[in-house]
Amino acid sequence: MKIKRIKIVGTGFYVPDKILTNQDLEKMVDTSDEWIVTRTGIRERHIASEEQATSDLAAEAARRALQDAGLTAEEVDLILVATSTPDTIFPSTACRVQHSLGADHVPAFDLSAGCTGFLYGMIVAEGLILNGPARRVLLIGAELLTKITNWEDRSTCVLFGDGAGAVILEESQDDSGMLSAYWGADGSLGELLILPGGGTRIPASHDSVDQKLHYLQMKGNEVFKHAVKRMGEAAVEALKIAGLKKKDVDFLVPHQANIRIIDATGQRLKLPPERVYTNIQRYGNISVASIPVAIHELKESGQLKKGDILVFVAFGAGFTWAAVVYRW
Repeated sequence: MKIKRIKIVGTGFYVPDKILTNQDLEKMVDTSDEWIVTRTGIRERHIASEEQATSDLAAEAARRALQDAGLTAEEVDLILVATSTPDTIFPSTACRVQHSLGADHVPAFDLSAGCTGFLYGMIVAEGLILNGPARRVLLIGAELLTKITNWEDRSTCVLFGDGAGAVILEESQDDSGMLSAYWGADGSLGELLILPGGGTRIPASHDSVDQKLHYLQMKGNEVFKHAVKRMGEAAVEALKIAGLKKKDVDFLVPHQANIRIIDATGQRLKLPPERVYTNIQRYGNISVASIPVAIHELKESGQLKKGDILVFVAFGAGFTWAAVVYRW
């Protein structure tokens, strides 16, 4: 009996034009290009304009993915946006994207799982496509982190950039597609990476603004330790579920948070550097957008061949983590 699975039939991404280099940051905070590159692998990042919001980036990435798939917006059955930086708490960013695309009456909603949101979105889309009402899903990972970044905090402001990546998902008609997934969360550690203000726990007020509670806060060393452990673990478990071994992996496509986390995850799978896709040097940490952007770039690079085994893996605020094994 044929095993049902979903596959990617179109990809696209968008990053803003403005680039902020490490040399630019040297003029803003007490840091250096050498320090940033050595500890993070980042050399530059793209920064949205004052006029741009997350939905603007998401909609452009979506248009490019639709064009790549040869589809119109009306030919998708669901628009799912993974983001931690919505335009507004409500309406959802997905509904704003739906309107921007002219996808009249297509269902749309947001998914919040930190940097893991794109992979959580793939898992949700799989259930909806194979068992539910959606034949084709437009899944977007979009983030505008620079607008919640404290540019006086040198430990975090060097890390983040803005961007969006999108894929079109539908049921596979061959043996390619999503083979397995593994996901998890640990809410007890949520305070280690958090945007404290603006929700119902700490509503916006003069006091919350004065305390800079509307900027993200991160205990970097603690986040690093958990990310290394969980990303490696998730990748290994997803391979087990797929009935595959580390030696079967052709490419690791990890969330681009920090070069040391990426390297550690690659080492856990015993992969040489050339089989670990890295673009953090150009974009910084663009959170939930990093994996779909990497998938698009890897596809366009010509390095992929039919049958290649890819592992997508991420870790994010929540804490959340997930891995997906995918046959190209």
